[in-house]
Amino acid sequence: MFHAVLNAIAPIFVVLGLGYYCGIRKVADNKNVAVLNVFVMRFALPTALFTATWHTPVQGFISKLPLIAVLVLAMWVLWGFTYFVARKVFGKDPAKAAIYALTISLPNYAALGVPILSETISGASASEIALNVAISIACGSIFLSPLTLMVLEKETKPEFREASMGSLVVPLLIKALKNPIVMWPILGTVFSCFGTTMPELLTHALKPLAAAAGGGALFLTGLIVSARKLRVNGAVIFGFVLKNLVQPVFAYVIALAFGLPATLLAASVFLVALATGFFGVMFGNGFGVQDEDSEGTLLLSTILFALTMPLFMYFLL
Repeated sequence: MFHAVLNAIAPIFVVLGLGYYCGIRKVADNKNVAVLNVFVMRFALPTALFTATWHTPVQGFISKLPLIAVLVLAMWVLWGFTYFVARKVFGKDPAKAAIYALTISLPNYAALGVPILSETISGASASEIALNVAISIACGSIFLSPLTLMVLEKETKPEFREASMGSLVVPLLIKALKNPIVMWPILGTVFSCFGTTMPELLTHALKPLAAAAGGGALFLTGLIVSARKLRVNGAVIFGFVLKNLVQPVFAYVIALAFGLPATLLAASVFLVALATGFFGVMFGNGFGVQDEDSEGTLLLSTILFALTMPLFMYFLL
């Protein structure tokens, strides 16, 4: 079990560490990463999500509705709870609270999903595992990311800052849905639901851009983190406990309540039990908002994931 987790996280540590090293050693400028952030968040990642969702047949989405329900509920509830605690207990402003909430509630499906499920779900085909991971990535992008994007738009754009959130829900939601990280997976899902197949030439043409998404995002995260002094404080430890321990248990309870079969139940818990992802840090950088607690939580969650994931493997396998 431990070996499987190490195999999954080794590439993450290498690329994340390379970005951190380049920032610390001034091989790359860790203060001005706007261009790289635009490449990753507006082109590479949206392309990867668009390709993954369009390649997912509509029957796959329908057959995985219980999995979608578990993932979305586990992410929504944790996002809301974490945002509340960040505001009331840790005293964060709304923008930093939204980044913190997204960092904790959104697992790193893209980098860890396939290797972990391949090692844990016995008897599942490669296509079945890819389907589960593609759906989890779509759930995070479509159903969770807009919550944080709406808050960031409200708090960082002068035209929205003075108005009440209630009066801005519709325009902010529309603006969030136009963000490539949200819009492209939605388009891919729509094309799939209409029964179309992604042209082979288009798949081939977009492949280099999509392949750069994971590595580019991890390198950029390491570069961003290298510019700040990281501290393991109460907020970081709280975020780690919520993400690596509480959220998977909550997903397990939901899956039991829905009566999911054993294989799908295990897949849903393992997906939620993944270390936290990088969307929060990436979004924050794009809007000029940095939250050190989110960055610290990302690193602590990724490091200690090698210890927490085997716990869930032990009880579910």
